[in-house]
Amino acid sequence: MSADAGVEPGIVCAFAVTGTPPDPVALASVTGHEEGGPLRVLDAGGGLCLVVQDVPAALFDEEALAERLNRPADLERCARAHHRAVEAAAGRGAVVPLPMATLYRGDRSAVRAVTDRRPVLEALLDRLRNRTEWAVKVHAAEGAPEDPPTAPADPDPGTGSGSGGRAYLSRASARRRDRRQAHGRALAEAEAVDAELRRYAVAATRHRPQSERLTGRRTPQLLNAAYLVEDADRAAFTRALAGLTAEGRHPAVRTDASGPWIPYSFARWDEADEATDAHPGQEVPA
Repeated sequence: MSADAGVEPGIVCAFAVTGTPPDPVALASVTGHEEGGPLRVLDAGGGLCLVVQDVPAALFDEEALAERLNRPADLERCARAHHRAVEAAAGRGAVVPLPMATLYRGDRSAVRAVTDRRPVLEALLDRLRNRTEWAVKVHAAEGAPEDPPTAPADPDPGTGSGSGGRAYLSRASARRRDRRQAHGRALAEAEAVDAELRRYAVAATRHRPQSERLTGRRTPQLLNAAYLVEDADRAAFTRALAGLTAEGRHPAVRTDASGPWIPYSFARWDEADEATDAHPGQEVPA
């Protein structure tokens, strides 16, 4: 809510910008951050609006929020709340999702952030309209010679001299060569997956591959990509995905896909104007 004269503005958490305000009844049924008020819509003028929530300063000022986001359980709760609110904002049309924990001192600051970037936001909404994001992750195949079983060691490999030592070193060299060749094949197949899917997408981007600790896989992640797909081309894209994940098509890799999603990866509203960014955990002065 806009601050009256002499009244300290509260903290407003902003989730998404849209040109098609969500249905008020549907919006009221969605819970954003559990500690905050109901989701509501701010009119930013010129056909743009902002889905926001009033949140308590004790939990969402810069210091408190930074502490909470360092706790995995709280971070997950914040991320889920953010995603629920963005989905609600997208109920009737395209949205530009904002970074998680985009905070402002009062409604006026939130609206000003939108109006200051109006051309960028309007262009993004045009770009994202009737398009969704698909996430694709490619890993080296389990059981492939990416990391083949170690051959039984010689009873006495020695120091590399004599027939036993030479045989041992030869096998070790062959294993290293096999691993390099297997990794090369897997990389080539991951690139082939990416090239095929780009044929059905209007845009694509690559994220940093996730570690094995995060993926829970024993094999490395070779491709972590997102594709922006026209709704009209969704069937062709999913057919291509089905072909790529079929057994035997690319035996050196395993391809996993999910979607359709709101196109977070293609909605960077801060790329064209970094002067007044609202970073996660940072409030824009009123």
